[in-house]
Amino acid sequence: MRRVVTGHDTSGKSIIVEDGTPPRRHDFASFPGFSSTVAWSTDADVPLEQGGTDPTPALSTLLPSAGQTRLIVLTLPPDSSMAEPTFDGPGYAAEQLRHSPGLAETFEADGMHTTPTIDYTLVLDGVVTLELDNGVTTDLHPGDLVVQNATRHGWRNRTERPVTVAFVLIGTEQKD
Repeated sequence: MRRVVTGHDTSGKSIIVEDGTPPRRHDFASFPGFSSTVAWSTDADVPLEQGGTDPTPALSTLLPSAGQTRLIVLTLPPDSSMAEPTFDGPGYAAEQLRHSPGLAETFEADGMHTTPTIDYTLVLDGVVTLELDNGVTTDLHPGDLVVQNATRHGWRNRTERPVTVAFVLIGTEQKD
């Protein structure tokens, strides 16, 4: 993935401050074909960085608090690859905890999860299935958009090719 970041020079003119691969990308050794890229994040309490400084390396959690956002791009290999001898379940769980702190802890053993966020999910490539906790499934294709309102769900790749999905997680205030 190529990421172009804009900002401003000292006179206030628009400039490109970064053009390249996001530094917070991880290709999982324990789950070949699975990759996660934290492309950008915002924080409600920090003013806009005029220089375009990358906030992602300093993130301690991928789960945004109220007013924060995270842009995460995932490539998901086919679900069938979890049955391959190269799949290392315990290693995958450990890598998730190390490279997706905060978010990894929300996942159940079957991949279902609930995050306290509103997510805008855009399918970039391939076909992915959204599964809800009531058993309803919906196949999504490139260009399809899901607005996920903090519901329990899972993402399934029931095809034989990788799928790439972009997620914008928006932290929200929790109701009591």
